[in-house]
Amino acid sequence: MPEIRKDGIVERWVVFSPERLRRPMQYDLHAIEDANHEPDPFLSGNESYTPPEVFAIREPGSTANGPGWKVRVVPNHFPALRVEGELHKEAVGLYDKMSGVGAHEVVIETPEANVELEQQPLENIVNVLKAYRSRLADLTKDIRFRYLFAFKNVGLLAGASLKHAHSQIIALPVIPINIREKLDAAKKHYAQKERNLFEDILKAEIKSGERLVFQNAGYGAFCPFASRFSFEVMIMPRQQRCNFHNCTDHELVLLADILQKVLLAYRVGLERPDYNLILHTAPVRSSKSDDWDTMEQDFRWHIEIFPRLSGVAGFEFGTGFYINPMLPEDSAKFLREVKINA
Repeated sequence: MPEIRKDGIVERWVVFSPERLRRPMQYDLHAIEDANHEPDPFLSGNESYTPPEVFAIREPGSTANGPGWKVRVVPNHFPALRVEGELHKEAVGLYDKMSGVGAHEVVIETPEANVELEQQPLENIVNVLKAYRSRLADLTKDIRFRYLFAFKNVGLLAGASLKHAHSQIIALPVIPINIREKLDAAKKHYAQKERNLFEDILKAEIKSGERLVFQNAGYGAFCPFASRFSFEVMIMPRQQRCNFHNCTDHELVLLADILQKVLLAYRVGLERPDYNLILHTAPVRSSKSDDWDTMEQDFRWHIEIFPRLSGVAGFEFGTGFYINPMLPEDSAKFLREVKINA
């Protein structure tokens, strides 16, 4: 059973999950020859290699856990956290720990091999976003969970283990420190100015245009003013919603459009870089805490994307600072000018 331990000095939690040692590593250079002989568990027709699906968008008449699906969500076979069991918290001397209760699911984005998310028709990308929406809405109902998010790792440098296009959803019993910092900043801004911090940032980026990459009727995509990585992009909705699972179908169509454009700009302009994509949404409100009582007004869900063109090293780990060799204005200009034909 996994467990979660809190650092004794800073507000940081660490998940210990020994089962993850057994997961297949297609990107492990020493195991790549053996991995190529293993069947792709996410390929259409190989549904028996995964746990039973918890959500799927299927062709009419197709049967659950068989071929005929467009997007399929299954529990992770090697989960970082386990959905079974009660949440137990305890002290170990001066330290704190809790049972590793949570959820860890895989969103299989296509039944085909060697097709990346951005290469799919817009309708298929919308289906992936609908899968996120459905699973986040369902997991929010579990009173053990405090924070849920979706993420996508592409390539070895981004921590991916399997090549077939997929993303993941994790539910945690605690709110991560970096999310707490965003929530605190949003609440403080709202209390001082009676305005939404994310709205102010988006309006400023659209007005300036220097760091804007793409925009449409629903979203703006820009390189943040203090980007940690070259070509880092944030996608922010124009509509105020703290929870992603409250998005409408139309909003998901517009999101699919701008997400595809950003990923195609990476693919063409940066020659298919490894990257991480993270969808941040509001934490689950707890009856025990009213720390963020204006969250519906001051926090806004958003997506961060980080191309992994360089590594994180001692300076970053030691200080929490990042060294970025490229100004975000230059990154945005480069991405805007990529000919993506989309």
